[in-house]
Amino acid sequence: MSEHMGTPELLNVKQVSSGWVNKYLLTYRMPDGSQVEYEAASRKGLDQYKAALRANAAVAAGGEPVRPDAVCIVPLLPNETILLIREFRYPLNAWCISFPAGLMEPGETIRQCAQRELQEEVGCRIDPSYGDDAMLVLRQSGYSSTGLTEENVQVIMARVVRDGQPAPDPNELIEQIELPYAEVASFLATTTDLIGTRAQLVLEHLKRVWGNRRKQPLPQEPLTRQDFA
Repeated sequence: MSEHMGTPELLNVKQVSSGWVNKYLLTYRMPDGSQVEYEAASRKGLDQYKAALRANAAVAAGGEPVRPDAVCIVPLLPNETILLIREFRYPLNAWCISFPAGLMEPGETIRQCAQRELQEEVGCRIDPSYGDDAMLVLRQSGYSSTGLTEENVQVIMARVVRDGQPAPDPNELIEQIELPYAEVASFLATTTDLIGTRAQLVLEHLKRVWGNRRKQPLPQEPLTRQDFA
C-alpha cells in the first residue's frame, strides 16, 4: 500500500447562509503551505458542524466512530423478496428508487430509529421472531455525498414483517415496491426512475448473487456478516 499524502489542515469554518441546509466556507492549509477555500453544506449549525469535522478527523486517526446522522434500512421480506420505496424527491424534481431512511432523533438508538422509519414509511417492523439475528448493522456508517456534506448514514439489513399502515409526513410521497430476488435483474434493466446509490449497489449485488445461483439467506436463516462478505 502506498503511503498517504500529507493531510490538509482545517484553519477556519465560516457560515455563509442558514436554513434547513446551511452553507459553509472551509479554509484549509495544504501540505505545500498554500491555502484553499471549499464550499460545503450541512444540516448542522456552526458549532455542531465544527464538532463533526473534528470528530471525522479523529476517526480517521483511529478514534471512536461518530454517531450516525441518519439510518437507511434494507428491508428483507419473507419469501426472498426485498422491499423498495419509490419516493418523490424534491431536490431531484423526480421520483427515485431507494430504501426507507430518515434522520436519527436525539436519544434514539440505531434500532429505535430503524423501527420508527420502517413503521412510518412502509408500515413494517423488524421481525421479532429472529431476535438479535433479525438485523445486521454494517460496521461503519457511510457518507452520502463527500464532495458536498459530512452527513453519514448507517445502513442496516433487516428481516421485516408487515405491521399496519404507514404514516408518512404529508409532504412525503412514497410508494412501495415488493421485488422478488429473481426479478431484480429485469427491474434494473427496465426501470426508468432515478435510483439512489445505496439501492443501486445493493440491487446490483443481489442480481449477481442470484444470477450465480448463490441465494441470499432464506427467511428462516439468521443474518451473519458472512452473508454480506
